[in-house]
Amino acid sequence: MRSADKLLQFSQNILQQAGLDAEKAFHTADILLEGELLGHRTHGLQLLPAYVGELEKDGMTKQGQPNIINDFGAVLALDGNYLPGPWLVVKAIEEATKRAEAFGTSIITIRQSHHIGCLAAYLEKVARQGLMILLACSDPRNKTVAPFGGLTPVYSPDPLAVGYPTESDPIMIDVSMSATSNGLVARAHRNQEMLPHHWLLDAQGNATNDPATFFANPPGSILPLGGLDSGYKGFGLGLMVEALTSALAGHGRADEPTLWGASVYLQIISPKGFAVESAFKREAEYLKNQCLASEPANPDQPVRMPGARGLTLKKQQLANGVNLLPETEKALLELGSKYGISLG
Repeated sequence: MRSADKLLQFSQNILQQAGLDAEKAFHTADILLEGELLGHRTHGLQLLPAYVGELEKDGMTKQGQPNIINDFGAVLALDGNYLPGPWLVVKAIEEATKRAEAFGTSIITIRQSHHIGCLAAYLEKVARQGLMILLACSDPRNKTVAPFGGLTPVYSPDPLAVGYPTESDPIMIDVSMSATSNGLVARAHRNQEMLPHHWLLDAQGNATNDPATFFANPPGSILPLGGLDSGYKGFGLGLMVEALTSALAGHGRADEPTLWGASVYLQIISPKGFAVESAFKREAEYLKNQCLASEPANPDQPVRMPGARGLTLKKQQLANGVNLLPETEKALLELGSKYGISLG
């Protein structure tokens, strides 16, 4: 077990040694740790070595600010210049929150951001302020998901996250528009494990749970959300995310980017701009309780609200220490040795 505070300080120190200033390093480290605390291990601290590698080869921009493309008050479009994604999104949330208080809602798009980490990591803080957040991203360089009915991978898993307040804990939703994520497939392949379900399609069109097909030549693909049965729904939702992110941001697959990055859609909604905050929370809490009271199909597995398990795990890990995957701990120790920084 590792102390969350020490992991945060270690990660920030590493990122500063790799070239980021204190603010960019802190927000990047903080979002990676938050993903880890919530149980999103492929998008938590496991990403730190990859981010450092990007800094070392100048794939991630170390200094500077995003450029403003358009500013219409409630709507802001930014070019992130491949600056650290977590820092860009945190600063965008701060700005969108101010604008949502004035306009009821605010939308910010970011093109040419670097990777933004785990989307769920941004939700709790916003929701506990009584606000609703919608966050989506795509990677215009990445082509790992095939359209429904096709074999050739065309777009990325395209996650969409939503967080909103209730009268108790917030609802936190983070789902990809594909059957699984690139990170989970890659981890299963490294560990020579099968996936729990047939989430992939091999190059011949057969559904499979073998991650090796994803790395074959020709490569397989990740099925859209819904799989072979109703994947047309996931395909449609993936197209929606692509439109919200790359199309609205004005930079995407048509530009054939070569850098690891993200197109980002962020929306902050203030219930005060619609009815009132108390009415929003009352309705959200009522439906939440109705769902929790639903008779479970399996008595040992009652209904669980989106995000509840992550919030429980976060509380446990903050109190008792972070349970890193062995491969993550090994990678962090190697990174610490390289930069002369102790993991503690």
